[in-house]
Amino acid sequence: MGKNTKRFAFTAIFAVVAGYVAGILTAPKSGKDTREDIKEAANKTYAEAEKQLKKLHTELNQVLDEAKSKLDSLKGKGREELESAMQLGQKAKDKAREMLGAAHEGEADDKDLEQAIKDVRDSIEHLRKYLKK
Repeated sequence: MGKNTKRFAFTAIFAVVAGYVAGILTAPKSGKDTREDIKEAANKTYAEAEKQLKKLHTELNQVLDEAKSKLDSLKGKGREELESAMQLGQKAKDKAREMLGAAHEGEADDKDLEQAIKDVRDSIEHLRKYLKK
């Protein structure tokens, strides 16, 4: 899946949720029902972001494994650049793991999840550029 496609999918998810919340807020329901609907929508968005981060975490693991395999065949500057990219990828992987744990405990907020998703995507894209060389 390309970068623009992933970005579009992520944006579409949030647009759907925003539309849903706007619809809920304008619907003739009691305050309690409206709050419950908003809470449900927020939980669905949070769960979707957590699911996406899990998928990206797995993908980053695979790309890091590919990079480790290629590292043996490189020397000099190419090796140094790939090692640097792998270190950044490992940091993103560790942050994603940390965020997944926090999400599981209900302690992560949406902005942190979004940032972790962005960092993992960027790391995957960066590593894939080196693997194509």
